[in-house]
Amino acid sequence: MPGFLLTMSAQVMCSHGGQAKSPAPNPRVKIMGTPVPMSAVPYMVAGCAFPPPPVANGPCVTAPFIPPTATIRVKSMGQGLLCQSSMATAVPTGTPLIIAFAGQVKVRGM
Repeated sequence: MPGFLLTMSAQVMCSHGGQAKSPAPNPRVKIMGTPVPMSAVPYMVAGCAFPPPPVANGPCVTAPFIPPTATIRVKSMGQGLLCQSSMATAVPTGTPLIIAFAGQVKVRGM
């Protein structure tokens, strides 16, 4: 799935407005001086407004990316890199993450 590669400065959020960030930068790949996130490590979500049980099943806590949606041709340390078209599902709510901005607009991956 082609798209701009994500960096650690990417703007990612859950469907309820919580901010999602990767806790693990890739130590080997940087784009314009900013590391890219590791695709196997789930993003951490903070500030999700979805109510907890018994009202609903929130808030969103983590969001692992679905491995086949990472890049196929561009890899680092045996893992595909994340790009704008990569998809993640928040746990425990099951809602998708929204990638508002990849963090850069120069490097694309496929």
